[in-house]
Amino acid sequence: MGNSIQLERYKKLLSYIDEHFKEDINIDKIEDVSFYSYRNINRIFEALHNETLGKYVKRLRLEKAAQYLSYSDMGVSEIAYEVGFEDRAAFSKAFKNKYNLSPSSFRAHGEALLETTQRSFLPKEGIPRDVLTFDIEYLPSFEYLFLEYRGSYDDLPAINTSWDVLIEYLSKKGLLSENSIFMTEIVDDADISDHLNFRYHFALVLETPLSFVPEGFFRTKAHKRQKYVKFTHKGSDKSSIDFYKKIYAFWMLDVNLELVDLPTLEFYSNYDEHIPEDELITEIYIPVK
Repeated sequence: MGNSIQLERYKKLLSYIDEHFKEDINIDKIEDVSFYSYRNINRIFEALHNETLGKYVKRLRLEKAAQYLSYSDMGVSEIAYEVGFEDRAAFSKAFKNKYNLSPSSFRAHGEALLETTQRSFLPKEGIPRDVLTFDIEYLPSFEYLFLEYRGSYDDLPAINTSWDVLIEYLSKKGLLSENSIFMTEIVDDADISDHLNFRYHFALVLETPLSFVPEGFFRTKAHKRQKYVKFTHKGSDKSSIDFYKKIYAFWMLDVNLELVDLPTLEFYSNYDEHIPEDELITEIYIPVK
């Protein structure tokens, strides 16, 4: 088999796992999706992804469990079952091995950290706190072409390089226009996920369906109509970190809507390489019920 075929099968399997990792993914399903024996596709996956299929699925499940512990009131047993563990004891042991805390202690630690974060944003006594301003919007269904970035949230040179690779590819394929809409799909939580595997999807919203199959590591994905809370941030990527912290610190006080287990989206309404960082406008869409 040629390398291009191996890569296409890897991409297909990766997309399948990312959508179904909380379900029972057995050897038969992996072989059906990839059209390879489990041994061979696992070898390809590890070579391209730096971890085996089993370790990848387990990590995603535990990181998702940590998100539920942080942002929901689901019980530990319910979370264990939701992310694919049939046994609470096995889940608790695996979780503690990864985070050095039991699930209950992790949740308590997160609550204490939230209180600390809230206090850090409070103004001096007697001065009212600025309430979060937001809009409720529904984003329609659309398709987008994306390139996945895996790495540290703080590695801005690597992030910028990924953007450059995407822009070069879009230009080569004639997909850029004055109406181009760029977005980022934030798949993981930077405070929870392994920093070496934190995932960003840098993307272009497609105006029309592609007439070709994306080469290399480029993939397409469909966004389904969804309700969001929209925040607008003005400033650099670095300053947006504190903006996000403020959003989640006062979510229950100012927004109080239940989060949905879907990625956060960012749209760049005035992106231009000549615009100063402090003038950049980022529209942040957080999915809710």
